[in-house]
Amino acid sequence: MRVVINGENREISSSLSVAALLQDLGLDARKIALEHNLEILPRSAYNDTMVSDGDRLEIVHFIGGGDAKSDGEGESGSDSDDDSWAVAGRKLKSRLIVGTGKYQSYDENFRAVEAAGAEIVTVAVRRVNVTDPDKEMLVDHIDPKKFIYLPNTAGCFTGEDAVRTLRLAREAGGWDLVKLEVLGDKKTLYPNMPETLRAAEMLIKEGFQVMVYCSDDPIQAKVLEEIGCCAIMPLGAPIGSGLGVQNPVNIRVIIENANVPVIVDAGVGTASDAAIAMELGCDGVLMNTAIAEAKDPIRMARAMKHAVIAGREAYLAGRMPKKMYADPSSPLSGLI
Repeated sequence: MRVVINGENREISSSLSVAALLQDLGLDARKIALEHNLEILPRSAYNDTMVSDGDRLEIVHFIGGGDAKSDGEGESGSDSDDDSWAVAGRKLKSRLIVGTGKYQSYDENFRAVEAAGAEIVTVAVRRVNVTDPDKEMLVDHIDPKKFIYLPNTAGCFTGEDAVRTLRLAREAGGWDLVKLEVLGDKKTLYPNMPETLRAAEMLIKEGFQVMVYCSDDPIQAKVLEEIGCCAIMPLGAPIGSGLGVQNPVNIRVIIENANVPVIVDAGVGTASDAAIAMELGCDGVLMNTAIAEAKDPIRMARAMKHAVIAGREAYLAGRMPKKMYADPSSPLSGLI
């Protein structure tokens, strides 16, 4: 009997249940999600669903991509006040969200997440390597019981692909808090806003809580909020560019107009970029490449943690006004 698993033809014995097939492949059903002929298959149905000739199966898991707090360093915000924040009803202390792609190993990824004090990590959904079932998985190193997994749709260029991906993510771990991104082209990785809006509407109707990657357009950002997105995530600069916040004026307007958290997503390159984003009044910053591709990712993760705290404190403190001319710090009266 011939079936297609993750896009490849495979010969299997007849009268085989999905559960038996996964056992033959050496895959742990608790760590994957499965699509059977384009329909999500609940784990409760694995034993009763038979695989027939010509069936198509997609088996996916979480990889580095882009509820409890970690036991590592995670304290952020003011030392004297509770400066926690919330997204979709989840109360958080850390305002730094960390991606899980591009690291040299899952162990390095874990150590960076701990050093950053992050409580949320973004994860991508990709096909399981069915030819090597013993290969390490992200969940073996970054425990979804200690960190909030934020499944994202990195690499999706249509609304349908994004929705399909997040349906699988929900099946894999029960997560309804997700990060939506629908990209416009492979060169800039800018968001395709019409597709993003369409996908967001579909996901919200299905009960997802959608944090949405978007352009730094205040009008589009407000539309996304009004349809029900739980967080707005304008890009600071193109994904992975490290250019920092390129349009602080628009980011500031988005923040002033928003009634949901605003998180700068993409473009941060170093600690000063993260501080600038927070000084604008953002609720948080999401980054991946800035940490993962630093010469010392663990040290950079710590630097980003402190930068986010410093930027937040500076925003709350209120900066001095800018002036055209010098204003001496010492009084001029009583000079010798």
